[in-house]
Amino acid sequence: MSDDIHYKGDGKSCDPLDKPSVAEDEAALERETLIDFPSEFPIKIMGPATDAFIGDIKQAVDSVIPGLPESAWSQRSSGKGNFVGLTVTFTATSRAQIDDVYRAITAHPDVKMCL
Repeated sequence: MSDDIHYKGDGKSCDPLDKPSVAEDEAALERETLIDFPSEFPIKIMGPATDAFIGDIKQAVDSVIPGLPESAWSQRSSGKGNFVGLTVTFTATSRAQIDDVYRAITAHPDVKMCL
């Protein structure tokens, strides 16, 4: 074993700055998932019960998956009506798509929870 940080005994660089490409990262994520694609995938979002919040979340999801029908959405108000639970169910085609939807939703500052 060599003390050289650039030792390539296994055929791979040991340089900590030598990162895999985006394509390699995405391929690794696809191998790690237990979901068979395409698959129906629900995402639940919780936030304030305002029309603005609901519209913002629908717009955020639409930026990743344009044209979802209204039937893809369901909502339920909290007991006191201060919060709303939204569920969007869509046909996921990849792990990257699911991750993009989660990122778009959680970018909203009023999202309390996203599962």
